[in-house]
Amino acid sequence: MAIDPKLEDYWRSIILFGQNVACYKFALAKSLLEIAQTGKTVITLDELSEPYSRYVVEHIGRCEVQNQLTPQLYPFLEGCKQFKKGQITYEQLLEITRREGFKVVLDKFHNVKGTLPVQFYKKEKGKIIVTDELFRLLETEQFQNLAPEVEARWRLVERAWELNISRNLISVNYDPDNQLLFTFSDRRRRVDVTSCRDALNGYQKGKCFYSFADISIEPGSTNLADVDHFIPHSLNEYIRNIDGVWNLVLSSTECNRGERGKFDRLPDIKYLDRLHNRNEFLITSNHPLRETLIQQTGNTPKKRHGFLLYTYNTAQTFSGTGRNDGWKSKFEYPATF
Repeated sequence: MAIDPKLEDYWRSIILFGQNVACYKFALAKSLLEIAQTGKTVITLDELSEPYSRYVVEHIGRCEVQNQLTPQLYPFLEGCKQFKKGQITYEQLLEITRREGFKVVLDKFHNVKGTLPVQFYKKEKGKIIVTDELFRLLETEQFQNLAPEVEARWRLVERAWELNISRNLISVNYDPDNQLLFTFSDRRRRVDVTSCRDALNGYQKGKCFYSFADISIEPGSTNLADVDHFIPHSLNEYIRNIDGVWNLVLSSTECNRGERGKFDRLPDIKYLDRLHNRNEFLITSNHPLRETLIQQTGNTPKKRHGFLLYTYNTAQTFSGTGRNDGWKSKFEYPATF
């Protein structure tokens, strides 16, 4: 999971690596992050129904496939759709949510190839008991990053379902001008998916790729992450698919464009294994970034590492960078991935 896993690492393992049977995990995650800020320790299902149904209603219409994936919760989704169309009242929506919406998600939320040793609530009849771990999560420097990460993950999964990724693998592309991830529909219409920062941050555990300093994905924050091309974009004439997700990392502004920043330089080869590890984190998660990286770099870890090494050597040749001339961060905190 992580080197010396922290609370946010356990949380991110649920969001990034748990199974995505439907949207309920994401709606519950956003509800828990919201509830943590109230300080309440006992949350009835009536109380939980409000944020939980609200987040699902917000996403209704983006993806219809989840109805087919979870027929046991079909009445809940139908209730959300009816409310969105004005066919039932808000009170009726909350009643349907309390009765039908939690049949699976509360039991499955903490399962990531087995039950996690850290849990953010305990389920009891008609309520959940918020644990100290959720309140401690609120106090971490990464807390403000977690809700955008959940939303980004949700949108990626929805896009995969919508485009039937199980049969037709899609490629997620990067728009450097708007710093968005996008794909194409079956009619070759561009579809924006989510912010590149939001989608990648969890896989770097909220740290700068080069220095492991804390970074933020919240617009306007003083340590807002830069989206950096590991292999410099200036080499796009020589490097295939240089805008691919495989080559995009989040960096602190100091490392990317500070006084001794990387700018358009090739980084030291010592970072290549770190890039490989980061990409493998993406691949061990579910669609579609997993499939995108496999398409871009290879279908086995050995091939993917070979792809990175070959690409790095090519970049050295055309950039004129010597074996010991690659850029290095002037400092590094302890490694986290």
